[in-house]
Amino acid sequence: MRIAIAGSSGLIGSELVESLRNDGHEVLRLVRRTATAPTEVQWNPATGDIDLDALAGTEVLINLAGAGVGDHRWSDAYKAEILNSRLTTTKTISRAAVQLHVKTLINASAIGWYGDTGSTSVDESNAAGTGFLPDVVVAWEGAADEARAAGIRVVHPRTGLVVSPKGGAWARLIPLFKMGLGGKLGKGSQYWSFISMRDEIAAMKFVMTHESLSGPVNFTSPHPATNAEVTSAMSKAYKRPALFHVPATALKIVLGEFSQEVLGSSRVLPTKLLAAGFTFSDPDVQSAMETLVAK
Repeated sequence: MRIAIAGSSGLIGSELVESLRNDGHEVLRLVRRTATAPTEVQWNPATGDIDLDALAGTEVLINLAGAGVGDHRWSDAYKAEILNSRLTTTKTISRAAVQLHVKTLINASAIGWYGDTGSTSVDESNAAGTGFLPDVVVAWEGAADEARAAGIRVVHPRTGLVVSPKGGAWARLIPLFKMGLGGKLGKGSQYWSFISMRDEIAAMKFVMTHESLSGPVNFTSPHPATNAEVTSAMSKAYKRPALFHVPATALKIVLGEFSQEVLGSSRVLPTKLLAAGFTFSDPDVQSAMETLVAK
């Protein structure tokens, strides 16, 4: 299968490219600089330009591009970048999908759609929450409407917290736990909807080939864990005590507005994946932590 990926150098994209190539697929990487290899295709989402000739014959387009939500404090300028980076890339990819007549467009999304759900479980049938991130995700998914209107199967993987030592929340937590400095954040009762990296990649491949799946699909473990449960599992996995506690007030000072995403609770279930027959290799937090440590 010929597959093109935007955001291929990111946390998920780099793992996905390697896995798909190992499976024997032809994978093209969309790059914003001049292409220097036959497997690279130049594009510029800011201007909407993309080399369609180089993408001819592509069956699946995957867009994982967008500014990192937790990379900087949320100034007004950076919040605008978070939104605009998703809208420009998605609109460019969506338009290309129509022009190329691809079978499937997989356009990244996030569980930020749901906002803070407290201890209430939610799935793909729930409406969007309120706040900055839910507003971003609503606009982000809507930016693919051109492809949807053209009859292309569009899938939005609403990805949770990806368990990986290479980036995201866990890349910041792992060094602390290795040194015995880990502990719960805030009250610890907030739910973290996570997914192991190997399940994230497997789910991406699953939605590529299961044509019954379209629209939002939650990429989260079937057993969300509280922050306190995550802390306990990491303590056991790394064989280190987890005695330290970071108060909510300290997180708010250090992280600013982004702290609400760390302290907020999101209990998201992967209803559509499970109904379609997907099997998780790491269905709970203990399994995910054991897989993480084994790397």
